[in-house]
Amino acid sequence: MSVGDGMRIGVVGAGARCKLALNAIDPAVTASSVPAQIVAVADTTPQGRARAAEIFDEAAVVSDAGALIEQGIDAAFVTTPDFTHAEIAAQLLRAGVAVYLEKPLAITIDGADDVLQAAYESGSKLYVGHNMRHMPVVRLMRSLIEDGAIGQVKAVWCRHFVGNGGDYYFKDWHAERSKTTGLLLQKGAHDIDVIHWLAGGYSVDVTGMGDLAVYGDVTDRADNSGRVMGDWFSYDNWPPAAQTELNPVIDVEDISMVSMRLDNGVLASYEQCHFTPDYWRNYTVIGTEGRLENYGDSAGGTVRVWNRRTSYNESGDQSYPIPEGEGGHNGADALTVAEFLRFVAYGGATDTSPVAARNAVATGVAATESLRDGSVPRRVPGLQPDLLDYFAGHQQRRGVA
Repeated sequence: MSVGDGMRIGVVGAGARCKLALNAIDPAVTASSVPAQIVAVADTTPQGRARAAEIFDEAAVVSDAGALIEQGIDAAFVTTPDFTHAEIAAQLLRAGVAVYLEKPLAITIDGADDVLQAAYESGSKLYVGHNMRHMPVVRLMRSLIEDGAIGQVKAVWCRHFVGNGGDYYFKDWHAERSKTTGLLLQKGAHDIDVIHWLAGGYSVDVTGMGDLAVYGDVTDRADNSGRVMGDWFSYDNWPPAAQTELNPVIDVEDISMVSMRLDNGVLASYEQCHFTPDYWRNYTVIGTEGRLENYGDSAGGTVRVWNRRTSYNESGDQSYPIPEGEGGHNGADALTVAEFLRFVAYGGATDTSPVAARNAVATGVAATESLRDGSVPRRVPGLQPDLLDYFAGHQQRRGVA
């Protein structure tokens, strides 16, 4: 690909998340990466193709990834439902197309490993959109840790209050095990990846627990397959038991948690609840010389550090404002897209990692298996050495210029 000619971009899936790709043609993004144009969008449904024509008005609209490949694209954004990620990503990679794959990487460990194998065999660039690594709150916490504000990390706890859970995850395919494995994977992969990043290691042993405590009792159900989340989302959908038009099949948990032991000895925990009134994440990171915790996870919130002996001290010993970011996910969407474009054009290191994305999936899968098997502990399977070596080299084979 000639960078000067501009990168030819395709999009697979015209659902609620497809507008992420518009960052690739935003001048504010391309100014810090490479020029690009969206030339084609694929969706398998008539409703999706109609949305694609409306959102991407200058792009060709086609029916599937195969037809998209025929448009002569350099790279593609895959924003389809999770259960299609592995097959579509592998198809694109093996056709020589670089891939931005929305998280999670896949809904099974085998599926995730197949995508990494396709990238390895083809040499096509793979980027997984774990955009939380670019969220200001996460980067602030990581910077404080790297600067030694709390010493050596020994524990990470995350509580996720998913106040929009009823609208986001229980009115469409997200509510079905066959399409997500479970929300401890689908939603939890975000935070498990951040926990791994802050702690500097990957989970090796996990124990899960959870239940379908609220939404399974809601009897008002509807087939929403022709709609997207924006069509039904409203803060008026409250309390949770009064939700309407939930998915006909609901067999995932609406409250779940996992305890983790990482390969570097760090102990971690993650809890999510989909029927809280508020929507935010709270991280606590404890080190040998202090701890930090975020209050709020976007602009207006703070990260507070305690590093002196004390009793109760709400404000902490130091307080750092969370920076403001522009655009989706407090600016993280644009930053991940810019990083992807640079990576495809020039190679090099990225803050996101296909191996980390795979390990977030593997941890979520193992935790869900534990959750549904009486909380029997599970070992998280590792990745084969040749793939570890390839991705550690930023998808550049050793000795290849």
